[in-house]
Amino acid sequence: MKSRTTWSRFLCLAAFACLFCLSACGSKGNQTSKSVDSSADNLPYIISIIDEPDTTDFQQTTIHYTIALNVFDRLVEMETTPEGTITVNPSLAKSWEVTDDGTTYTFHLREGVHFSNRSPLTSSDVRYTFVRLLTHPNSCNQDIVQNILGAEDLISGKVDDLKGFQILDDTTFRITLAQPFSAFLACLCMPGASILDQQTTEQFDDCFGIDPEATIGTGPFVFDEWRNHDRILLKPNKTYWNEPSMTNGLDLRFVYDPELLDEMIKNGELDIINLDDLGDLSDYYLHGTSDLVRVVTAKHVGIDYIALNESVKPLDDVRVRKALQLALDRQALLDAVYNGAGRLENGIFPYGLYGYNPEIAPISYDPKRAKELLKEAGLSDGFDLAVSMRATSSQWQRQLIEIAKSMWEEIGARVSIRILSEKDFMNQRTSGNLVCYTASWAADYDDPDNFIFTFFGTPENTRFRSLCYTDTNIMQRVRNARAITDAQKRLQEYHELEHRIVQDDAAWIPLFSRDRHFLVSNRVENFTTSWNGWFETSYKYMSIRKS
Repeated sequence: MKSRTTWSRFLCLAAFACLFCLSACGSKGNQTSKSVDSSADNLPYIISIIDEPDTTDFQQTTIHYTIALNVFDRLVEMETTPEGTITVNPSLAKSWEVTDDGTTYTFHLREGVHFSNRSPLTSSDVRYTFVRLLTHPNSCNQDIVQNILGAEDLISGKVDDLKGFQILDDTTFRITLAQPFSAFLACLCMPGASILDQQTTEQFDDCFGIDPEATIGTGPFVFDEWRNHDRILLKPNKTYWNEPSMTNGLDLRFVYDPELLDEMIKNGELDIINLDDLGDLSDYYLHGTSDLVRVVTAKHVGIDYIALNESVKPLDDVRVRKALQLALDRQALLDAVYNGAGRLENGIFPYGLYGYNPEIAPISYDPKRAKELLKEAGLSDGFDLAVSMRATSSQWQRQLIEIAKSMWEEIGARVSIRILSEKDFMNQRTSGNLVCYTASWAADYDDPDNFIFTFFGTPENTRFRSLCYTDTNIMQRVRNARAITDAQKRLQEYHELEHRIVQDDAAWIPLFSRDRHFLVSNRVENFTTSWNGWFETSYKYMSIRKS
């Protein structure tokens, strides 16, 4: 996917350059300099983004969502109430009705909403968005709307329209699902479900998400400029249908070096940064004091875990997988790597997620029992275990693996650590060939389905994560649970499945959930974190702190 997107970006910029030379007007996508008011109060907010994306097309990425969350809106939004409850709220859709059987949703769009190019939002734009999401060759987020009736036939090319999407008028449409799916509304809150302007997106095709002129939304900001290897600039959307932004724009800087980031902070040149990006320097800001910045902590609805590949011997033996679970002192890992800033997790659903089970049995630290299990499996003399890691892994991930390695070696595992490029890591992981690795998963939407179906819902899903889980009956139950309309029964089934997959089958090793910390400059007011603790969030509520 990355190679095609990079090539598309090159062709897009080349095509736009030729077009703008002929028309004698400059593209916002070109690397041209602009004069900016030097007054501190009039400068855009400067936000550190350490990874420059190939594209900001949210249908083609699962990580680069800042543009989606600030230039675009969704039909509904997931937000945290002052009481701490996560709710689904109206956005572009002002209201909706759901039939008693949970299969049919009728949505009513807000009247008078326009994209930033002043094109009116209509039901046709929503249908186009979902059809593109299902059919784009590089789509990463098909599962958001894959439950709509006829989606599978559209994906396979059997039909050219989405049967379950019926336009009633310009602001009313009806969606019929193939079967009930209780998490459907929650899925529509995901950045990948952001609504497109059909006319502009069709016109510019692959340039959407690459050139600002082609990337048009209804959100609080407008994609203004992309300076390659430097920054992306957003400006306030003057036609925004909701409360306008109080900022003068956003300056998204691509800065990779922690020491340079530290220098920018001390020079007052950064307003918001993910504290993790500072590496070893993060402790200085987390535990020290600064007159320029403050630490904002966000509840992270996510889990760190270790994946075990059941298709690789001896991990195909549940006794070996259970031994690896029991051999880890997870609290010691949390203390050593993250100074104890988090909580142990014992299943699939992390603390803070709807459906989290506080009654799930804890996974104990029991190296003696781990050795007994290996002996029962005929591995008294130990076994080889290859643990893979990205070359770009953070210092914390590297430290975690090194400590886990020493713990596993105490029970006889001969652990080798393989450092792979991002490309090789992902190619091997998605083909089901990584033996063992550590990763984290943060909630895309507030529902257990986002975790259990993603990892254990289908043979394809579990192979994509190099888990290669083998119990097809359990996977069928995971799929069937999506259609349970009784909330209590659905959660009960999820809790039973969670126990079976993690506690009985030892299909992965849950580690812990951790809070996220951000540095925010003292000139910023009303910075709000996302409901799930992502660094990617909406900045529409921010304003300048008055002296």
